Amino acid sequence: MNYLWEEFNIKTFPAETIVFRDGVYQPELSTLPNSSKIEKGYDLPIHIIYVGEISGKKDIHFEMSAPNQQVFLSLKVANKTPAFLTVFIKNAGKNSDFRGKFLVQNFSDLSVKQTAQHVAKNTGIFLENKIVAHSGTDTKLFGVAKIEPGCDMCGSNIGFAVLAAPDAKVQFSPDQRISASPETAGHSAFIWRATPPLIQYLGSTGLSADEIKKVLEEAFTNDSF
Repeated sequence: MNYLWEEFNIKTFPAETIVFRDGVYQPELSTLPNSSKIEKGYDLPIHIIYVGEISGKKDIHFEMSAPNQQVFLSLKVANKTPAFLTVFIKNAGKNSDFRGKFLVQNFSDLSVKQTAQHVAKNTGIFLENKIVAHSGTDTKLFGVAKIEPGCDMCGSNIGFAVLAAPDAKVQFSPDQRISASPETAGHSAFIWRATPPLIQYLGSTGLSADEIKKVLEEAFTNDSF
């Protein structure tokens, strides 16, 4: 598993893997076939790794029906041209958890739409997003959590955090459709910008403007993976 850390700078652990680079499945780095449906349970967690550049429309779609299965998604991408990223997670596996961490560098126009659908009791879907919105960019973030009738004791959370340049445009659109009694159901969104005193302090240490930008970005992203 060390190759995943060395090549992608993503923390690894004993797991079955499904790896994508620039949206293309990488069989030589994967231990499982490319499939959007997780119907069989495994002794190890499943780690889905999605890295590289994106452009145009990209879809990430996973449906879980295996019970007692842990699935982790690590997504680390950048777009230099307009991109629309759609993420759909459906969990029908009792006592199964899907946990996603997303780190996106937006250098253009970006729309992200995430849908988390619970269709069985005791299912978990937790999606943590960090987006770096660079100067002159337009970022639109949509999150929809659906807990269907009869799906009690679910755990659900979609969180968006954005490090935005002063002239970057950011729009959030959260939505929850809850028709059962969840154990937890969270939704969060915030924009983080460095305050003038913080920038002034970093400048007083001798850092240039570019170095200050790099330090702030590293502080924002360094716990993502």
